[in-house]
Amino acid sequence: MLQEGAHGKWTVSSSDESTEENSDNEKPSTSSLLHAACGRASGPQYPCSEARKAAHKRKASPLKFSDKSFPAETRLAEKQRPSQEGLGWCLSSSDEEPEDQEKQAHKETVKEEKNDAPKEHPLNFHKDNELSENQKAEECCEAPSEAQDTWDLLNGGNPFRFFLTKVRGIKQNYNSGALHIKDILSPLFGTLLSSAQFNYCIDVEWLVRQYPQEFRKKPLLIVHGEKRESKAELLAQARPYENISFCQAKLDIAFGTHHTKMMLLLYEEGLRVVIHTSNLIAEDWHQKTQGIWISPLYPRLPRGPTDSSGESETNFKSDLISYLMAYNSPTLKEWIDKIQEHDLSETRVYLLGSTPGRYQGIDKEKWGHLRLRKLLKEHASSVPAQESWPLVGQFSSIGSMGVDESKWLCSEFQESLVATGSSVTTLLKYGVPIHLVYPTVDNVRQSLEGYPAGGSLPYSIQTAQKQLWLHSYFHKWSAEVSGRSHAMPHIKTYMRPSPDFQKIAWFLVTSANLSKAAWGALEKNGTQLMIRSYELGVLFLPSAFAT
Repeated sequence: MLQEGAHGKWTVSSSDESTEENSDNEKPSTSSLLHAACGRASGPQYPCSEARKAAHKRKASPLKFSDKSFPAETRLAEKQRPSQEGLGWCLSSSDEEPEDQEKQAHKETVKEEKNDAPKEHPLNFHKDNELSENQKAEECCEAPSEAQDTWDLLNGGNPFRFFLTKVRGIKQNYNSGALHIKDILSPLFGTLLSSAQFNYCIDVEWLVRQYPQEFRKKPLLIVHGEKRESKAELLAQARPYENISFCQAKLDIAFGTHHTKMMLLLYEEGLRVVIHTSNLIAEDWHQKTQGIWISPLYPRLPRGPTDSSGESETNFKSDLISYLMAYNSPTLKEWIDKIQEHDLSETRVYLLGSTPGRYQGIDKEKWGHLRLRKLLKEHASSVPAQESWPLVGQFSSIGSMGVDESKWLCSEFQESLVATGSSVTTLLKYGVPIHLVYPTVDNVRQSLEGYPAGGSLPYSIQTAQKQLWLHSYFHKWSAEVSGRSHAMPHIKTYMRPSPDFQKIAWFLVTSANLSKAAWGALEKNGTQLMIRSYELGVLFLPSAFAT
């Protein structure tokens, strides 16, 4: 369904997430493995959302139209879904909305990625020796860059250490300064001893190929949130690799996901942390706009480190350890110890995470949007006439926010984002402008991936119909400066720019979409914060880069 209006046409979708309980057993049953093997014959090899499965099918078997009397895009929209008058939405299938899901819990539940895309390469690449299209792209276009010295790129004139991913199909100059996952895992960055990959959607075989040949048998820990059949599929993927182990993140609150995207890389030379927005699948590193923060190389501390040794002014080390401890997993204790042994004092960003739970008292300010509120109050500088400095949010999925803006978006969430140490109440009274950037149907249609790109932009039609008020905040996706207007965003960013967009009070890159599941929602008269999912991002504040 397409709606003509001042705010464009918008893509939405619908599905449910799994409500299955966590299992402590990491070994899949024989029946589960058989089920997983059968599933790979008809869909992506890795566990993924219904939206990505649908997009994959469309990409594998494109619709063909013989009626030439209508524009192609009009016929495509009609073919894909019958019109539903008065609603104005183009539908696909996937969602992360807990409120809507709870009402439909009796229906078949499926796992949903708030921001995932379809599997593009052929599914049975053990059947023949031909490389898939994406594998060929990896070899010819996505190998570690030889045209530029990646080491100089990382350690040269980029004090923020923030990068975009390389995009195939755009002008070469727009990929200057961008990175592919093979660049990140390159020996140029260090001699790898072991690594940990935290993520949501994981194609194990593809991931292993991204490591240089000499590092492919090094210990690799995969931290995930899969359950039952999806978990069995993931473990089945890893059976050929003896060096791969798993840590299952506990998801005790319904409809939560392990959405964090982080790499921990231990080298002979030290330790590195990478926080990014891409799933560990080929499509997320191919033609999408993604963001990456790469830490400096953290050297090992001399000897006998104390708890406060190697801490940064941004408290990054202790915050990272606190985040890992929230998993309550013995498997991660080894990585906590490794972090403790290294000097993270050169870090200039603040860590901002979400972990599932219900938090009260001082614990409320440890996670989610209340954590952002605390950081901004304590460290963000006041700016003149800041009531005119807008809030800009950009994301790839939208959750349920209530029947009107006062329920969450323009109340507790906005209050956190406008905090600067000055009177928040005053700013809210003035009504700080909010701009929300989300791709339109035309953005998707004209993208490098075409309509299948919509598989990574889920927005439930049930949710959308209940919050039509949100449309007035929407702005279409455009990224002319970086040459990525046609590379659909899977990146999530939030910021506070000046009215003329020449200055910025703060900038956040994160895995968190615009949802209460990711950011948290207050309960019990504001005395408790409830968060469903794991998320992770880094906050850039001018005060940390003063030098």
